[in-house]
Amino acid sequence: MDDIRSVLSKFKPVTSKDSSPKGSERPTLSSIPDLFFDEILVHFKLTKSEVMVLMYLYRQIWSKPNLNAKYGIGPLQSLDKISKDLRLTHDELISILHHLEKLQLIQTVRSGQYFIRKFFTEEFDMKYGQSYDEFF
Repeated sequence: MDDIRSVLSKFKPVTSKDSSPKGSERPTLSSIPDLFFDEILVHFKLTKSEVMVLMYLYRQIWSKPNLNAKYGIGPLQSLDKISKDLRLTHDELISILHHLEKLQLIQTVRSGQYFIRKFFTEEFDMKYGQSYDEFF
């Protein structure tokens, strides 16, 4: 049986240049609090489409440059663009947005602009000390 050094010596060492294929960009990363996976998905039983929409909006507010992030409010965007990006019909998107509002995971500021808490619920925002400047 080969020892670990002889096995590893057969592989080319990975350097920062070699880590991405030629001509491709490095993937972007978004920070999503672990409580989303541990608490929100478990307790709210969201559908795949609801998770897609919630993560799309969350990333717009908390993971990308956003002037209104301190308020928890995303940029104004077209519902047609969101439905096209997520491959949902306009009616499916509207239905999902209404359901997420009913669960109090989002709040509509105006059509195409949403308030989403950094830690998803008021309870978790309070627990983790997240507050928002008054915008409304």
